[in-house]
Amino acid sequence: MRQAKLGDFPYSNYNIFIVPYCPFFPAAPICINVAFLFTAYLLMKHYNFADQLRVLWDKASSRYAKGQRDAGTYFTADELAFLAGNGLTAQNLYDYAEDFTGGGEPTWDTALAIELVRRDYFLNVQAGKASQVVLDEATLPDKTAAVQGIEWLPRLIPKARAKLRGELPPSLMYCCGGDRRFFKAHDIHPAEFLTLVWRHDHAYSSIIDWVVRRSKSS
Repeated sequence: MRQAKLGDFPYSNYNIFIVPYCPFFPAAPICINVAFLFTAYLLMKHYNFADQLRVLWDKASSRYAKGQRDAGTYFTADELAFLAGNGLTAQNLYDYAEDFTGGGEPTWDTALAIELVRRDYFLNVQAGKASQVVLDEATLPDKTAAVQGIEWLPRLIPKARAKLRGELPPSLMYCCGGDRRFFKAHDIHPAEFLTLVWRHDHAYSSIIDWVVRRSKSS
């Protein structure tokens, strides 16, 4: 998002006076401008990430509910920069808005959990640089493909890897209806599965074994 300015805040002329406690001698009050505190909050890049993302989630949900169907028109340039700087895209929020409006899932809490994993990977593994690779949907296994008797898993693993790396095409959504049916059937949280794929990025069999164990225990 764009950098905040003191004038952006409606109470920019208001001040807070704080009197520090001192047991030895009277302390002079400290004057702090309210707008300064507000601006400092907006300029934080990490601590208030979830708050800023929630604003955009609500904006996307509102626009979708009103019939706006072009994800490219949802956000300002500053908002798009905020999303890109955290490993997200407008399409991500459009997909959440579409499914949540239509069926009540994924919820905000689930979406936030997913995007926190993606953001962590983006900032700390990809060093904040977006991948230039885009997953070819045609290369995904069929929806009925199974491994060790578990359908959807062969298709879900490469989808999750692409989500983790920011390589999903606009036509694919991580935690879509099919993904959610799988997660519910095997008692796996969508964000938990992302972390599983991260931990075993090059160990396909380890991911499968973990899912089999979880499925049997659910």
